[in-house]
Amino acid sequence: MKVKGNGQAKVLSERELERLFSEGLLTARDRALFAICLFTGCRVSEALALHQDDLKCNTITFRKSTTKGKLKTRNVDIHPKLGEFLAEYNPKTEVLFPGMHGRGTLSRHMADRLLRDACRRIGIEGVSTHSFRRTALTQMHNSGIPLRHVQEISGHSDLGSLQRYLEVSAEQKRRAISTIGF
Repeated sequence: MKVKGNGQAKVLSERELERLFSEGLLTARDRALFAICLFTGCRVSEALALHQDDLKCNTITFRKSTTKGKLKTRNVDIHPKLGEFLAEYNPKTEVLFPGMHGRGTLSRHMADRLLRDACRRIGIEGVSTHSFRRTALTQMHNSGIPLRHVQEISGHSDLGSLQRYLEVSAEQKRRAISTIGF
């Protein structure tokens, strides 16, 4: 868990996600931004770089020019719940998340501040913009989705990098140990 900017971003529980999206994030824009991060497993910088025309045919296209390694473009299907958040938020600009006075895009610093304020409102600690990516990847893995499929969605270049994102709970460790014996 992150403490004063150090450590890994917290993986959010379903209850924390519900509270964050219903009570913490106050605007349709903020809910849409962080819903994209959650339901696609993308980085906040990738979500902030999206344009209206990156959302087509029920998919989101993350252009390789805006991804961390700039290795390849990836397409992720729009989850029905994400579709609801996007329908609620409908900006009239080319960029999906415009900056102040409609110029440029919303900054990562501002996105981080919006999230910190939302978490403060509902009393959740250890959350950063990367929490949504870690939460999404951990949820997919815990649901039995093969790591290779998760890797395609997340855009990780190798499985080793992806595995560092996945949280292993105390219960999962207990279950693993319980299988040992003769």
